[in-house]
Amino acid sequence: MSGREGGKKKPLKAPKKTQNELDEDDLAHKQKLKEQQKALQEAKSKASQKGPLVGGGIKKSGKK
Repeated sequence: MSGREGGKKKPLKAPKKTQNELDEDDLAHKQKLKEQQKALQEAKSKASQKGPLVGGGIKKSGKK
């Protein structure tokens, strides 16, 4: 019994997770997510090429 063994002991390292095999549903889901990301990126690039959506008009100040 040494004086350094007191207190809460640290848990052991968790074993590395094994690469679980993906079935067809998982692969289809990942493919769908990739396509959505790609479409989102294309939409962002198109939106950045155009100017702002607001066209002017009367701007109100915050003062009353």
